[in-house]
Amino acid sequence: MKLKPFHVMKAIYPCIWMNQKAREAAAFYCSVFPDAKIEEENDLVAMWSSGGEKFMLLNGGPKFKPNPSISFYSIFPDEKQLEEIWNKLSVGGMIMMPLDSYPWSKKYGWLEDKYGVSWQLESNVPEGISQRYVPAFMFTAAQFGRAEEAIAFYTSLFPESSSLFISRYGDDAGDQAGKVNHAQFMLSGQRFAAMDSSFTHAFTFSEGMSLVVPCDTQEEIDFFWEKLGEGGEESMCGWLKDRFGVSWQIVPAKLGEMMADPEKGPRVVQAFMKMKKFDIQALQDA
Repeated sequence: MKLKPFHVMKAIYPCIWMNQKAREAAAFYCSVFPDAKIEEENDLVAMWSSGGEKFMLLNGGPKFKPNPSISFYSIFPDEKQLEEIWNKLSVGGMIMMPLDSYPWSKKYGWLEDKYGVSWQLESNVPEGISQRYVPAFMFTAAQFGRAEEAIAFYTSLFPESSSLFISRYGDDAGDQAGKVNHAQFMLSGQRFAAMDSSFTHAFTFSEGMSLVVPCDTQEEIDFFWEKLGEGGEESMCGWLKDRFGVSWQIVPAKLGEMMADPEKGPRVVQAFMKMKKFDIQALQDA
């Protein structure tokens, strides 16, 4: 049964955990990607966007790091532009799959940049897509084999959601046979990707990369906090881990606006630092 009471939502966007280098990293990404600009900067976060698609960088200290369990499938049909972006991102980083021609793409490569963020650069444009950056989940270790379950779960919660396609490993793929090779799905009108991998990886989902769900109402916050948190783990300040270990932030859409107020902002921060699930009315009262 579908449980989607909301018809329109703000865009979901990624939050990348940084070790006190949010401003530096935001400036770097704005020098790499087209149509990029700084949206907001303070001591806690730096927000930047490319082509209107938003990223948050969080000064969280050394506790967590981003890793390839969530990467960004990044689509640039202009191969010269793609190569320029690749060359800039690769400085100080690590190549995971060389930029080359592959059976599924004329030009593709996967790398981890100097901040530990993973990018899959792709020249082929999927039919009907205008989105440039597609968050891609890799289900590894204890989560291997759960990609299809996760897609069904996520698309049951968010409005404007559906499974677009699922490609599976063939019978010759050993213990990966029948699991998800590559899948794409929509959440709130945005495209996401997922795959299973049984290879030995030194990473899995963590707070190093989370997804922010901006909510206009307390009803939305209550719904996503309850549903995404089922079988997972609650944390502080609107953070939770779902049953697959993926980290989400369920936040008021106007939180940034409230924090930006010179007089009220510090009180808002003090208030939400004591909260697990956000209480919009309590923040407004602060």
